[in-house]
Amino acid sequence: MDSRPSVNDLKKKIEELKRLSKETGLDYSAEIESLEQLESQVRSLLPKPDKPAEDDWEKVKLARHPKRPYTLDYLNRIMEDYYELRGDRMYGNDNAVIAAIAKLAGHSVVVIGHQKGRTAEENRLRNFGMPHPEGYRKVQRVLDLAERFGFPVISLIDTQGAFPGVGAEERHIGGAIAQTIYKLCQLHVPIIVVVIGEGGSGGALAIGVGDRVLMMENSIYSVISPEGCASILWREREKAPEAARAMKISPKHLLKLGVIDAIISEPPGGAQTNHDEAAKNLKAALLAHLDEVNSVGIDKLLKQRHKRLQALGVFEELSAVAKPAAPAEGG
Repeated sequence: MDSRPSVNDLKKKIEELKRLSKETGLDYSAEIESLEQLESQVRSLLPKPDKPAEDDWEKVKLARHPKRPYTLDYLNRIMEDYYELRGDRMYGNDNAVIAAIAKLAGHSVVVIGHQKGRTAEENRLRNFGMPHPEGYRKVQRVLDLAERFGFPVISLIDTQGAFPGVGAEERHIGGAIAQTIYKLCQLHVPIIVVVIGEGGSGGALAIGVGDRVLMMENSIYSVISPEGCASILWREREKAPEAARAMKISPKHLLKLGVIDAIISEPPGGAQTNHDEAAKNLKAALLAHLDEVNSVGIDKLLKQRHKRLQALGVFEELSAVAKPAAPAEGG
């Protein structure tokens, strides 16, 4: 039996055994009882929302809004000046990832971030904000520059995940993500991370290591999309709103869980209604948190960064349940 069965799968198996028992006269009561116990345990891990799932689903829809400000929208409003760097010096440039040296309130910083498109042509160019391995290797190259010159790093997350295509696998997307996470863990400069829209899967986690992790008010952060989660748990993508609530992907939940440090407010209706105001709020938050981390010595900052990562993660285990015996041949 799959170690992570869905409720629907268990119910179907129980019904199948009951039908076989009735048709053949064989006793499957022990197997049925075992499956019912497992179903009860799996159900206990599913969400019992104190608020409608639609609340969290609204966050998902706002985070994906096509008029929401992206990384370059914020760069053009927040930074006095910036110079974008391209290419990983190994394969090519990835337009789904922005890497730049910039000026923020007179301070030199390095900015890394995902970039989506709005038109069909832009999305083709930006690959819908889904990075390839060369995007993360470009990030690694720019992180080396940040460390060499002592520039703080600002990371802006907005992706549904890294690109899952054959070419990305051939060029080792998993290794590129892992190497980027490792480099951020060891980087000897302050790092501020902000989820500005979607924060999905390893594509987001790759640039999600920092000394402060913030989220815009209507952003989301998760290890899988709600649709993907619903397909696994319920075998129904239509249950994505329930999955969104189950995964605790909205800022209020992640703040409570200690995954993030603060929530940045957005204009009424969402950041897409007023890019300038959203950028103003983001800039104020960046400056405040940069002041905090810049006042801490780098050795202490690294210890805090590592401690933060080691403290993440809450899980529950199912108690052992005996596997149902296989029906006898011919049963």
